[in-house]
Amino acid sequence: MSSPTTIAIIGLGSMGLGMARSVLSAGHKVRGFDVNRDALSTLENEGGVAASSPGDAVEGADIAVVVVVNAAQTETVLFGKAGIVSAMHSGGVIVCCATVSPSDAKSFAARTEAAGLLYLDGPISGGSKKAHSGELTFMASGSPEAFKAARPALDAMAATVYELGDQPGVGSSFKIVNQLLAGVHIAAACEAIAFAKSLDLDIARVFDVITKSAGNSWMFENRIPHVLDGDYSPHSAVSIFTKDLGIVSDIGRQQKFPLPITAAALQLFIMTEAAGMGRDDDSSVARLLAQITGLHLPGMPEKE
Repeated sequence: MSSPTTIAIIGLGSMGLGMARSVLSAGHKVRGFDVNRDALSTLENEGGVAASSPGDAVEGADIAVVVVVNAAQTETVLFGKAGIVSAMHSGGVIVCCATVSPSDAKSFAARTEAAGLLYLDGPISGGSKKAHSGELTFMASGSPEAFKAARPALDAMAATVYELGDQPGVGSSFKIVNQLLAGVHIAAACEAIAFAKSLDLDIARVFDVITKSAGNSWMFENRIPHVLDGDYSPHSAVSIFTKDLGIVSDIGRQQKFPLPITAAALQLFIMTEAAGMGRDDDSSVARLLAQITGLHLPGMPEKE
């Protein structure tokens, strides 16, 4: 490995904390920031340095990795009070991992580059487990200089880095296509397992059969165990897909491109969030369908 690099990680949720662990395991130094004090304490316990703000986190850092939820949070981290852009040394690189619209990615990049910094449009896929094991997929675009500068962090965090072009926004476009499929597949998986329950089938047996059959999907195999365990602790929250499929829907509307299956999945996530499960795991769509139809899934209260 090359000499250790100081890498700032902004956002220490289930993804960001795992990415910080991967960076530490690769022998680099991590300075991290999150509004959650418990996340900062966890980072310190594992050998990282807890910062008091995004700007403080990039002190002495060559690379900043922004792992927040949406465009609004990215805007604040980059350009808000005590933000990264005004604090990071000239020539540093910022890797933005949130799922945002391509137009937002282009805007963030232009403003960042105008301040003398490099910008990598670097949305990610793989979930919290792969974040912790350093096996994420990056769908990235940016200048060759940005890729080169970000390489120590990318090597530590990713199993696969797709270099998708020189222009920021391309990576975000690829991620939006991925999120369309991911959201639809989660909604379909949840609908299928609830439907199986309505047929009075052993849903654990259904899971075993379907994962060995043509109807399987990565999302069915990944999310339905949460339903079987009755554990809706958020690995990826419902609200993520109300946001991401909302971005897909907005783009489709702007382009006059029909997205009927996306629209149906989006409504299921909106309904699940409206039912009070927005911060729960996105497999909660199955709970919503069970509630509507009077079914009982593991972890749900027994009917009187």
